[in-house]
Amino acid sequence: MTAPVLLVIAHGSRDPRHAATVHALTARVRSLRPGLRVETGFLDFNAPSVPRVLERLAAQGAREVIALPLLLTRAFHAKSDIPAVLRAARTGLPRLRVRQAEVLGPSPLLNAALERRLREAGIRPGDRSSTGLVLASAGSTDPEAIAVIAEIARELRHTGWCSVRPAFASAASPAGFPRTEDAVRALQAEGVRRVAVAPYVIAPGRLPDRIAEGASGADVLADVLGPAPELARLLLARYDGARCAAARPAALTA
Repeated sequence: MTAPVLLVIAHGSRDPRHAATVHALTARVRSLRPGLRVETGFLDFNAPSVPRVLERLAAQGAREVIALPLLLTRAFHAKSDIPAVLRAARTGLPRLRVRQAEVLGPSPLLNAALERRLREAGIRPGDRSSTGLVLASAGSTDPEAIAVIAEIARELRHTGWCSVRPAFASAASPAGFPRTEDAVRALQAEGVRRVAVAPYVIAPGRLPDRIAEGASGADVLADVLGPAPELARLLLARYDGARCAAARPAALTA
């Protein structure tokens, strides 16, 4: 039986680094599971678009696709944008079965990827007790997404950091999360010896650049998650989870 195609759905960006990072991640996924067909589609700015990928797959005889949102939280794109795009595409492709997988977060693998980037930026295990961490995400007004970021920050507090502050790259959230630069200054005002900023984002672009600007006063700035091995394994875990769900009567559909 032919395995479903994995279609990774990224938001897209005018910044060429964004698409390059997404393609590097999907290449790593292919290397972890040779034989699995992995395609990439974008919601905006970049080609190919999600509908064009689905049309091509249908023309080539594909019968089943698992659409995986390259998103860290369940916010607008996962709840509204992507399901609408998939529904519209399915209308004209009745023979192609398309199922939407869960978003990537939260997951211990994402936390592990975050820790990897911090180590690469120079944070050693013995540094945590004197280092305050700013967990900087893109930002959202969705209560579920905000709750996920807050919970991740709480989990990280139990891994040895002297303090952990969630922050948004965009304007302050309804939950009261500060911007990156404000979180950095608050930790410094508390007398924290060192401040590290960890971008909780997948690929470069406008908002990650804003995080980097806000981190200018910090001691350490980690890289975006990018094509981290942990992230590639998480994509496959979500794909496998969607396949298992499809085999049950209450299968998840977009």
